[in-house]
Order: sequence, then structure tokens, then C-alpha cells
Amino acid sequence: MLISLTDINKVFNQGKHNEYHAIRDISLQIEAGKVTCLKGSSGSGKTTLLSMIGCLSRPTSGRITLNDEILSGLPERFLTDIRRHTFGFVFQKFNLIQGLSVLENVMLPAYPLGLNHKELKASAQKLISHFNLDRVMNNPVEWLSGGESQRVAICRALINEPQILIADEPTANLDSWLSQEFMGLIDELRQSGKTILITSHDPAVFDSSVVNRVIEMQDGQILQS
Repeated sequence: MLISLTDINKVFNQGKHNEYHAIRDISLQIEAGKVTCLKGSSGSGKTTLLSMIGCLSRPTSGRITLNDEILSGLPERFLTDIRRHTFGFVFQKFNLIQGLSVLENVMLPAYPLGLNHKELKASAQKLISHFNLDRVMNNPVEWLSGGESQRVAICRALINEPQILIADEPTANLDSWLSQEFMGLIDELRQSGKTILITSHDPAVFDSSVVNRVIEMQDGQILQS
């Protein structure tokens, strides 16, 4: 799915004394079936841009399209539906729900879709098995190691079979070995046809051969890509 951004701006506290321009006049096309990395230091705007692409927030101005369908002006209920069916999210700190098991965490994003519970459980178990997490399937997520938590977060992001995977600083809490393991998983997903967007300032990510394109950002603007 081709993602196109045209003249995107994001302004926080618009019209107030603390107005802040997080994204400035960004136009960009992101190819389907590729791994694209938004590179930049903290405050560069990469996470803000990613959140708008993933329909988690709206641009102040400009247009975002997905396969020629304009997303940026859609009512919230339609955006929510597109977000659930099109995007899977891996957050920086994983955002797993403590007190729930690995299996329950993986199934969670699919509940709003009203799927058959037995089929949903089978799909979640298949994902968990694929990522070699069978032995911890019924464990509370607070018992997991960093690498296990990362894989559970990926399983959860994939449960609704999204076409696009979004990962925000996915290696920030991992050591170098686990970061390399993560990129191996990303390569596997790329080869399966997923479109993958990653934000990172980790060389293990943006220098990886798995990444097809690096877009460098600074102060809400694109430096090079």
C-alpha cells in the first residue's frame, strides 16, 4: 500500500504563547513492501510523523493518502476502523498489559473486531508459536525478558493481519544482540510482504541491510532520504 504525504504540518498549542511546530511542510511517498526508517534524535519529529501516518493523530494541515484514499480528513470512526485493520503497532516500551498473560495480550487488539473467540485464540496461538514463545504463552507478561516482551509486542501487532507494521524506537530498551534479533524478525516480515515503518536513532536499525530506505529528520523537517 502506497502512503503519500503532501505538505504535512503539525502544530501543538496553535495560537498560544507556547505554540510549537513539530512537523514542517513534509511531502513524502512511502513504498509498499519495503522497510523505511525515520532516523533522527529525540525531538526531530519522527514519532509525531509516524503517529499521523498510523492514524493515531491528525495533521494540522496537509494531506495523507493511503492508496489514493485520503485519510487526513476522515471522521474519527472511519479512522479507527482503518487503524485497526491496516496498521499494527510496536511501541517503544512495548505497552503490554501487566496482569494479563502473553496469550491474552496478543488477543487484545482483536476483541473490538468481534471475531469468533475460538478462531481468534487459535490465530494468537499460531503467532505465539511462530515467534517461539510457546513456553511462556500462559505466563503474565511481567515475567518476560526484554527479548520475549519484544516478540510478544510483534505478535500483538500482527494479530489483525495488518498490511503495515509501525514500530516506534523498537530497540531503545534492547541490548545489541536483541536489536540484531529484532531486525531479523523485521526481515522475515518484509519478505512476507509487509510494509514496515520504523523510527530509530539506533545504528543497529538504520544501518541494517534489512532497511530499504532511511529518511533523516531534524527539527520537524526531512534532511535527506
